[in-house]
Amino acid sequence: MADTLPDALGPLLRAARQRLTEAGVPDPALDARLIVEHFSATTRTQAIADPERKVGPDEVAAIDAALGRRVSGEPAHRILGYREFHGLRLSLSPETLEPRPDTETLVEAVLPFVKATAERQGQCRILDLGTGTGAIALALLDAVPGAVATGVDISQDALTTAVRNARELGLADRFKSLQSDWFEKVSGRYHVIAANPPYIPSGDIENLQDEVRDFDPRKALDGGADGLSPYRIIAAEAAGFLDLKGIIAVEIGHTQRDEVTDIFSRAGYWRAGVFGDLGGNDRVLVFEHRF
Repeated sequence: MADTLPDALGPLLRAARQRLTEAGVPDPALDARLIVEHFSATTRTQAIADPERKVGPDEVAAIDAALGRRVSGEPAHRILGYREFHGLRLSLSPETLEPRPDTETLVEAVLPFVKATAERQGQCRILDLGTGTGAIALALLDAVPGAVATGVDISQDALTTAVRNARELGLADRFKSLQSDWFEKVSGRYHVIAANPPYIPSGDIENLQDEVRDFDPRKALDGGADGLSPYRIIAAEAAGFLDLKGIIAVEIGHTQRDEVTDIFSRAGYWRAGVFGDLGGNDRVLVFEHRF
């Protein structure tokens, strides 16, 4: 049984960090801080300036329960119910992939094009396939007032979460949700088609980190036998929905650059850019169509 947590903020933080450290949780200091600050409604500044600040018994109990969930393997941001992405706070739900910094590479890759298109045409239309939390679409809408986006997902749970995020961020008037299996119910043409599709080969799912395998939705991870099935669908069908001078941007696994490029090349596209993530790995490919 875990030791009783103290009710003073500074000692509480230290005790939380110690519990996570002893359990072998990666980055225990960060996770302890996230959990304590969230459930006690305090800040890092308060912990430094007023370490003896009292935390109520209900809050201590909530922190204790959250630490138990983290020790059991549940990711910290799943416990908190949100994750920061490109400066935005996005709520999570069971059927949404937890947005990660690597995907910010896609936002940065297309942002200049979105800005230029909005300035030139007064509007930039974005289609976000597999929108999940709405991360990609909402980050672009937040950065470019002239952009509008349709977030597509097969999961109604994900779309409900994306719409809630759009509303909470004040972007609901420029964000539309559509339940569709890829392009099945999509209509119109878009200047940007963006996707962070499932790209893990089915046989590799069980080898993923526990936090990913056990808590991210399987259908947001599994890209088929070779991990490339979604790219084949996008490459085969996107031309009917892409503006004449539009672009397609896809996130990829770090070893998939050549295979994904070949799939799009065979479908009549040429690769306009390769973008690396913070670790220096190939992460995003941008294509234009040879109409």
